[in-house]
Amino acid sequence: MSTGHRHTPDRAAAIVAGPPLSEEPGLGTLTLPGFLREVTEQYSTRTALISPADGVAWTYTDLWDRALAVARTLRACGVGKDSRVGVLMTNRAEWLAAVFGTSLAGGVAVALSTFSTAPELDHLLRVSGVSVLLFERRVAKTDFGEVLTELEPLLATAAPGEVASAAYPFLRYLAVVGDPAPAGAVEGWDTFLARGAATDPALIEAAAATVQPSDTAVLFFSSGTTSKPKGIRSAHRGVTLQMWRFRRMFGFDAGDDVRCWTANGFFWSGNFAQALGATLAAGGTLILQSLFDAAAALELMQSQRVNFPVAWPHQHAQLQGAPNWETVDLSALRFVDRDLPLATHPTIDTDWTEPGHAYGNTETFTITTCFPACTPEETIAGSSGVPLPGVTVKIAEPLTGAALNRGDSGEICIKGPTLMLGYIGTPLDETLDDDGYFHTGDGGYLDDQGRLYWEGRLTDIIKTGGANVSPLEVDEVLAHYPGVRIGRTVGVPHETLGEMVVACVVPHTGRALDAGELRDHLRSQLASYKVPREILFFTEDDLALTGSAKIKSSDLRRLAAQRLTPAESR
Repeated sequence: MSTGHRHTPDRAAAIVAGPPLSEEPGLGTLTLPGFLREVTEQYSTRTALISPADGVAWTYTDLWDRALAVARTLRACGVGKDSRVGVLMTNRAEWLAAVFGTSLAGGVAVALSTFSTAPELDHLLRVSGVSVLLFERRVAKTDFGEVLTELEPLLATAAPGEVASAAYPFLRYLAVVGDPAPAGAVEGWDTFLARGAATDPALIEAAAATVQPSDTAVLFFSSGTTSKPKGIRSAHRGVTLQMWRFRRMFGFDAGDDVRCWTANGFFWSGNFAQALGATLAAGGTLILQSLFDAAAALELMQSQRVNFPVAWPHQHAQLQGAPNWETVDLSALRFVDRDLPLATHPTIDTDWTEPGHAYGNTETFTITTCFPACTPEETIAGSSGVPLPGVTVKIAEPLTGAALNRGDSGEICIKGPTLMLGYIGTPLDETLDDDGYFHTGDGGYLDDQGRLYWEGRLTDIIKTGGANVSPLEVDEVLAHYPGVRIGRTVGVPHETLGEMVVACVVPHTGRALDAGELRDHLRSQLASYKVPREILFFTEDDLALTGSAKIKSSDLRRLAAQRLTPAESR
């Protein structure tokens, strides 16, 4: 990215710090066990979550009790300080019980995406080193029981607790929710929980009391500049700080009776902190939908009197196009941004604006700059907010890392209290610069008022529908398809998705490739959101390839956008 210049009066250095963390209001206990205890004591009889599809409704006390039951079982399975527990589920009550239960036992919750294909799940299990895997048997068309036994056939014959896998050497116990457990090493949920019956709850209380804000709380995965998802370790302080913080950014208080609907997985850090965190911190109720269906979502919003919907932009567009859009009553919706398609519903009357003018990364467990809800537009001025308490933002020259001046475009660099503890397998000193900053790979600038303006990515990561897609991961699958000489994946601007994943393919000479068949191959190897929506075929002359098949991503992105028609960019 060029380091362009914008006029600023004083040309101060492009380093801006937020207020001291000690001055941030509204923070509670900064560990997951402490967070759950605090909200349970404050909101004990309120409804914490409702999962209509499962007929489940838990109070905050119920959530504590269910999490404690999971923790007792994990203790019986040998989980202790820093043990990793994989959670592979859609948004359902057991997901919350599993993650909070892991923290009560002193372990680390590993959030696994239910979009994972078999090769992706194999990678996640290998690098995460989970000792217990808690999963949902069937998600859409995927039977994770079958997927797991295909990855490790001995799971079909081993007894529970007696798994000895060379592929996953730490994995001992597996338990399933939803459909019945397959034969072998996988236990049903009730059978699994019965393992903890003899565990003294006092042991769990003692284990939870040892958890420190600096301890590892969770392991989330995010696509980085490599072809495989990166495991990101976040501390209890970072995770819970954002949970309390989002309550403040949305302006919630205990009297708002927050009722949050979401169908996006809690294994995305943004949905965990924003939807789950803000709602529970405010004593609200989570209305859970396991898989997004626009018509069903509208029915849930109506029947459950939802006032706080959390969805990605393209989902808002689908809601507006649902067959029951004109007939549902959405008058309860209060915390919905006036500029979103959902706010155009005839039963909604809102002038509310969300704290959407923000910047963040999974590596910082979401936001590092932001403006609170209902901030005037003239204050925002098209920016991505100002540094939050404890956060320092630097704009650096991408090659040298030297700080630039206000108004100069460069790489966004961050340090602060929610910064990750590190990537799995990478020493932290290889991730941060000498001054402790994390270099995000994103481009932007700071103005004279300390506002951050995000301008795009210096890296080629595609951000589509709220998720990150590594082009190299898609390219790796393309490269193994017969007849593909060159495969390059880019993100092309899209009205609702942000960016659309597009594959640009050069076939081998004399080979005719079918886009549908190629997409089917990709779909068998990649999560659905990573599969290119469009596959474009080019010749070497079209791309002006060098002998090493190199082409600038910016040039290829421009070429792909020119090739696509508005109809194709749907």
